[in-house]
Amino acid sequence: MSNTLEQIRALVATGVVRISDHGYDELAADEILVRDVVAGLATAELVEDYPDYPKGPCVLVLAQDRNGAPIHAVWGLPKGETSPAVLVTAYRPLAARWTPDFKRRRK
Repeated sequence: MSNTLEQIRALVATGVVRISDHGYDELAADEILVRDVVAGLATAELVEDYPDYPKGPCVLVLAQDRNGAPIHAVWGLPKGETSPAVLVTAYRPLAARWTPDFKRRRK
């Protein structure tokens, strides 16, 4: 389990969340509801962990919306901070770019 993901889940569970401007744009573009991404985090699967990302540690997770459709979400923490949990972006993964389980990038 990723320490970053554990921290983010704890923050989200207590409502300490921010959504980036880019995140809002991507949510709207793919018709994803914020509540689906937030609710899906509790059971989301870790796809990639970026503990040393220059803007702060972050993770890519695979979740599902209320209809069971896959969603990729990037959650992070601001560099040098312990809160808030930031939803950086969320999108519908394209089958052509991901393996059928949406957990690994195609080469």
